[in-house]
Formats: sequence, structure tokens, C-alpha cells
Amino acid sequence: MTATTNRVRLTVGRVSSFTCPPEKSQAFLWDTDVPALMLRATPTGRKTYAFESRLFGKTLRIGIGSVETWTLEQAREQARSYSVLVDKGQDPRELERQQKAQQEAQRQQAKAKALTVGDVWPLYLDNGRPKRREAWKPRYLADLHAMVSAGGEPKKRGAGLTRPGPLYPLLALPLSGVTEDALKLWFDREAKIGKHQAARALMMFRGFLRWCASQPEYRALVDREAGQAPAILQNLPATTRRTDALEAAQVAGWWSGVEQLSNYAASAYLRALLLTGARREEMAALRWVDVDLRWRKLTLADKVEDSRTIPLTPYLHHLIASLPKRGEYVFASTGKEGRIVDVRSSHAKALQSAAIEHLTFHGLRRSFSLLGEAAGAPAGAIAQVMGHKPSATAEGYRPRSMDALRPFLERIEEHILEQAGVQFDATTEPGKLRAVS
Repeated sequence: MTATTNRVRLTVGRVSSFTCPPEKSQAFLWDTDVPALMLRATPTGRKTYAFESRLFGKTLRIGIGSVETWTLEQAREQARSYSVLVDKGQDPRELERQQKAQQEAQRQQAKAKALTVGDVWPLYLDNGRPKRREAWKPRYLADLHAMVSAGGEPKKRGAGLTRPGPLYPLLALPLSGVTEDALKLWFDREAKIGKHQAARALMMFRGFLRWCASQPEYRALVDREAGQAPAILQNLPATTRRTDALEAAQVAGWWSGVEQLSNYAASAYLRALLLTGARREEMAALRWVDVDLRWRKLTLADKVEDSRTIPLTPYLHHLIASLPKRGEYVFASTGKEGRIVDVRSSHAKALQSAAIEHLTFHGLRRSFSLLGEAAGAPAGAIAQVMGHKPSATAEGYRPRSMDALRPFLERIEEHILEQAGVQFDATTEPGKLRAVS
């Protein structure tokens, strides 16, 4: 490639009249005032200013810009500034790259500081699942969504609209603005509405902060310990461990009250909770495909693992077989879910009938454990049936096979039925415990 070069004092007129000969690929006109400044023209008529010098023995050329964009004096000034840097042994291109990188870093930093809790919360729900788990448990995930709901929806029970979730006010807060003072102000306000609900929301939000602190892009923006402020912790409600459970003398009254419920699905469901020690949601979600009547097994959705399988004991076998098949769920309901969701009112009636002041659903689970011990079942067998996380026990925890587990669960069932005063003939044909219309 050839080039035509000239050195003159550039003027506006010379810049305007300078052209590239048709037979040339490009032509140059050098400025005498600023020797490193040149004007480049191409056959297409395009003209640009450029800087050319030598740095460390090599030619250094940097484009400045089009003559339509840069005036001659602006181009000279730019060329002078480049010359100063080259005289100091600095490459203007490298300095520009550094400046651009710094500006981009500042822009990203400003963008990051503008991130709000609401921007990051959905990412937490998608990626912040607990350790050693493939996904959130559905019920806990639903609670996380409810905590940040905007409210304003018609209430499912009663009149009026729902209020915003406890964490909703925090969504507009920048991540960098989640400080001890901000959380203290939020918690005090929410605690006036419901102290225990505010405390639970705080526990969930701590999990969010821990996840943010584990992510490189958010780590510098959050204070992981903001939720641990002493001013907040001292106002948390006392965590009293619930110990409610049926006493042996109360089992008969409770059983009778439950058996007399007009809602037979609720009656069977409550008895199934006591006979298995299952969590209320595990048993409520039991489907017919999870019931193996031939090999007498139940598969329950598990809080710790994905699922667990337990023996189907004789009385429970008859109880389930007596239920009508109205859809996919064993404990069916005409509600939107298609299954039992809330039987607190039914349980309250049974408790009132039995003159028992208070017993939670988890109290039934606790009752199973205590009655199992009284029946002489090993602690490991009881834990396995209940779906407790495996841990070292006095006997040394080891999972039992279905055949090894079955005698212990049947022994527990027999003991509960004995305490309830139930006369049960295991030879009765399944489904004949109660007639179904």
C-alpha cells in the first residue's frame, strides 16, 4: 500500500480542500505546528485526524477522530496531550484503557449500590436453596413468597383484604442500606402487629443475608450480621419449647372425641397422625398411589429427605381402606386443594369433647413418640417412622428394613389402641371398620 505525505501548516481551508488522489489508497497531510498531528484522507472522501509518534522504538499511531467531529484546534490539543505522555514513556492507549476500566468499575459499583432487596430476592428464591437440598421444600417456599407479598388480596377466611407480608417493606431497601438500624426500625414496627411473625420473618431474612454474603457480586454490599444486632435480639420473643402431648389417661377421651366427628375424613386423618407420628402436611398430602395395600406400606413426603416409606399397620390399613376414593388424595376434601388442609376446627371439637384444654398437631406427633417409648419400641425405630434426621442415639442409629420396622410399629399401634379402649379384630376384612355411604 502506498501513501502520499506532505508537511504543511494545517489550516481550516487546507483541511477542507485536501483530497486523496484517485489512484492512491490514502493520503496524509502533516501539521508543522504539532508535528505528531496528521490529516488522513481516503478516495471515498473520508478525512480524519490521527496522532503518530514513536514509543520504545516502535511506531505508535492513534486515531483522533473525523474532521466533521473534531475542529483543527481540538485535534492539535489532543495531539499535544498524547505527545506529552509519549515523552514521559507512557502509552496513551493504555492510559485510556485504564480510564475506561475505572469508569466501568465505577458504573458497575454505582449500579450495584442501587440494587434493592426486591431485585435480589427472586434470585435468592431461585438459587438460595438450603445446603444438601435440590430445592426448597414447597411449604417453606410458599412462606418465603408470602413474607414479601404486597397484600391487598381478598382474604380466604373472613372479610377484607390481606395485609402486606412482614418482609414487604424491606424490598425497596438497597442492599447496602440493610443495616442494624434499618432492621431494628423495621422489626419494631412489625413486632407491634405480631411479635412471633416478625421474629420468624427476621429468621428468614437472615438466611437471605447469609446467601447474599456467599455470592461474590453481592458480598461487598451486605452486612451479614445486620440481623444479629443486640437491640433486635433482646426484643425477640422467648422461644419456649412446646411440650404438649396426650397423657396416657387422655388417649381414650381424645380417640372417642375424634371418632365421633361428623367429618369422617378429618376423623381418620387425626387418628392416622397419632398412629404414625407423621407431620400434618405429610399425612394431608398422602395420595392413593402412595398407599401399597398389597405389601402394606405408606410412602410419605418427608421434610428431611424427599420421601420415606413406613409399614402400613393393621388398624391403619382398615382405616384407610374404609375411606371413599374421591380423587387422588386419601384424605379428600371438596376444597380447591382437593385434600384436607386445615382441620383445626374439627380437632378443637374433639378436644372439647374430651375436656382436653390444648393439644397441637405437633403434640400428636410428640404423643406418638412418647407412646412408642411406653410400648417398648427402640428409639431408632421410632425416629425412623417419624422421619427424624438420622443421628447417633443410645442404641446407635441404623435404618431398619421394612420387615424389621413393622413389628415395632405394630406394637406401638396395639399399645395406642389399648390406651384408647379400642377392640380391634385384625382378621376383619379391610374397609369394614365403618360403612361408607
